Amino acid sequence: MRPTGKLHIGHYVGALENWVKLQEEYQNFHLIADYHVLTTNLDTKDIYENSTEMLIDWLASGLDPEKSPMFRQSQIKEHTELNLIFGMLITVNRLERNPTVKEQARDLKIETVIYGHLGYPVLQAADILLYKGNYVPVGEDQVPHVEISREIARKFNNQYGEVFPEPEPLLTKFARLPGIDGSAKMSKSMGNTILLSDDPETIKAKMKKAVTDPQKIRKGDPGNPEICLVFAYHKKFNPEEVPEVEAGCRSGALGCFDCKMNCSSKISEFFEPVREKRKYYELHPDEVKGILVDGEKRAKIIARETMAEVHEKMKLG
Repeated sequence: MRPTGKLHIGHYVGALENWVKLQEEYQNFHLIADYHVLTTNLDTKDIYENSTEMLIDWLASGLDPEKSPMFRQSQIKEHTELNLIFGMLITVNRLERNPTVKEQARDLKIETVIYGHLGYPVLQAADILLYKGNYVPVGEDQVPHVEISREIARKFNNQYGEVFPEPEPLLTKFARLPGIDGSAKMSKSMGNTILLSDDPETIKAKMKKAVTDPQKIRKGDPGNPEICLVFAYHKKFNPEEVPEVEAGCRSGALGCFDCKMNCSSKISEFFEPVREKRKYYELHPDEVKGILVDGEKRAKIIARETMAEVHEKMKLG
């Protein structure tokens, strides 16, 4: 993940919840992708604070630093060295065909794509292959990036000798949570998020503003829950009451305000353990820093071993 500060519930549903499960099945590496921030924002003054806030949310959500090292990309210099080598194994034309970068440029209204942004998937390939990743948990929109990693691994192995596996996408099965303004996704830049750290009153205030079926203006009007983002939240955080909520919405018996407040309380209840755990880490910053330092030490050992293999195969050492 790119460190942009505190995470929202869309991050939890889209990635964190799955990562917590995967740490029981695989050896995981959790990368704080601070260099990747530079592809769309050159201001780095808050990058350490944002990295720490994100790490606290990871820990609060249940990621275990004993099982999975967590580390900053910028502190493992081998990422940049492998990125340089991989940059020689792919053409500009191939990178320009990557739909994900095009979509990101469009969404962020970037008129001129910088060299580093175009090469984002190459650095991502280095991030994955430095630790010989076999699987990468991604949503469908990131599959083209993983395919580039596979191509680069194949090209290196064919050119110099077998070092890297060809990583496979491990598709995250989730419905993306819409933003409270009705947008297709939550985004802090759009101001339509509920943060993992938000207290119940803040969640309630945000949910009051949540967009619902525009045809359901007052209680008594029949609504269509399938186009209501609040119903999407119910399905995730209040599954037991979904049939009742759906019936009440369609008949008009359930008003939007009551529906929102019920959903708000369920979201607050769902994330209460996360908030409590977060408070602990906020009060123990040295412990958080220690987790980061330990993760970086462990990552460096593996990164150096991989680069020693790369040097040997390339006859650089």
